[in-house]
Amino acid sequence: MSGALPMEFDPASLILLNVIMACMMFGVSLSLRLEDFKRIALAPIAPLAGLVAQFLLLPLATCLFTWALQIDPELALGMILVASCPGGSFSNIMTWLARGNVAVSVSMTAVSSMAATVLTPLNFAFYGWLNPHTREYLTQITLEPGGILLLVLLVLALPLVLGMVTGRKLPELVARSEKPLRIASLLVFLGFVAIAFSNNFDLFLERFHSFFWLVVAHNLLALSLGYGMGVLLKLPVADRRAVTMEVGIQNSGLGLVILFTFFPEAGGMMLITAFWGVWHLVSGITLSQIWARTAHD
Repeated sequence: MSGALPMEFDPASLILLNVIMACMMFGVSLSLRLEDFKRIALAPIAPLAGLVAQFLLLPLATCLFTWALQIDPELALGMILVASCPGGSFSNIMTWLARGNVAVSVSMTAVSSMAATVLTPLNFAFYGWLNPHTREYLTQITLEPGGILLLVLLVLALPLVLGMVTGRKLPELVARSEKPLRIASLLVFLGFVAIAFSNNFDLFLERFHSFFWLVVAHNLLALSLGYGMGVLLKLPVADRRAVTMEVGIQNSGLGLVILFTFFPEAGGMMLITAFWGVWHLVSGITLSQIWARTAHD
């Protein structure tokens, strides 16, 4: 493919997507406490294993994967962007369903969301440049790491801090609203993705054969890296499951926010990122149901 894929874009959607992303992060952080950050210092092996897989191994493996297979630059950059995002906001739920260590998952979500303010734009810029097939296209779309950093701070870090403060001051409100807010955020996000696909249905059908298997393979790679780190470090089964889910459930919503804000013409990147937002929920729920029926042997 040469040049950007044309994708119908409504600027008003950007505001909606930013609000959705901030609400999802706010909902996740309602149950976070400072103790969740301290837990990594007290028992660092499992969370650090996940964070290494999340921010080092996955972006590097994605870069090498797209480089070796000479994947179309726009689709490859979409994969690199997803790999540069932190763990998804529903990894905690998936971990709970899978009978994993929720404390480890929550700790990783908290730290990775804060670390993403720097590491997401840094990894995207670095690995996009490192792959010679995406380097030229990356320069064409005028990457602004400073702008991406500010955006991530607004849609991740700020809602996270506000959610933690709200959760500490209004625990009864959290008990009543956390689950409905998570469910509502998920439904609205999926609705947004569905509308984006329906507005670009012809493009979706035209490119389905190219991005579908890339997303499936990429998600499998992410899950495998998380699980492999757990096995390598001989983590308890519950910790291993938490790390796997945290690495395999990516915050593709953040990726869409970045794309709509800075690269609205990059249709191929949007297809990869939007479909990730659907597929990782399918794979995560499937894996969690399998593990839920498996003893911690």
